[in-house]
Amino acid sequence: MSMPFYVSPEQLMKDRADFARKGIARGRSVVVIQYADGVVFVSENPSKALHKVSEIYDRIAFAAVGRYNEFENLRIAGVRLADLRGYSYDRVDVTGRGLANAYAQTLGTIFSSGGEKPYEVEIFVAEVGDAVEDDQIYRLTYDGQVADEHDYAAMGGDAEAVDTYLKEHFEGGLSLDAAIRLAVKALAQSGEDGRTIPAGDLEVAVLDRTRTLPRKFRRLSGDSLSGLLAEA
Repeated sequence: MSMPFYVSPEQLMKDRADFARKGIARGRSVVVIQYADGVVFVSENPSKALHKVSEIYDRIAFAAVGRYNEFENLRIAGVRLADLRGYSYDRVDVTGRGLANAYAQTLGTIFSSGGEKPYEVEIFVAEVGDAVEDDQIYRLTYDGQVADEHDYAAMGGDAEAVDTYLKEHFEGGLSLDAAIRLAVKALAQSGEDGRTIPAGDLEVAVLDRTRTLPRKFRRLSGDSLSGLLAEA
């Protein structure tokens, strides 16, 4: 009778973490930046059908990198949870913090379970408030850890190079146009030196607190985005 291989819990967790990180690094980066009137998400994503950035609820948005089918399952679960909570109680009871905690529990359970592989995803959950100081941005990693981000953040791909550029060039109180240009320049830091990203390869969405509608999420594309980048 052959003896089963023994793997220590520490080594098992390390192997699972390395597996998830490699999968996430193969994707392209997503940048989130706080600007004067809300929060903007910018990602290099040539696909017009497979979105990395989506609306979850009135003031809440979701962005992800990694394996599409896995973060799409998380997005759908978040939408259902938000709708159920808003219907059962009140719309103001649906918060970014509550959704971030729910995602953290799900990702943590999957990562620590020995029966299935860890999710190869990282996600942002952002909520726009009535003022800049009320905005919330949460970053969740593959193992369920939650970080409260401020001003800007990047994940996926060569996130370190992107984050370094943002750290050197970010200024508080940016306009939407300036924030998008900054994000695009930061994303261009990954890959070949001096490259430019065409407007058609960008996915841009904002949580705009100045909108009079309860839903603050909107996408930017087409001529408006091309003109904005051409001005730069």
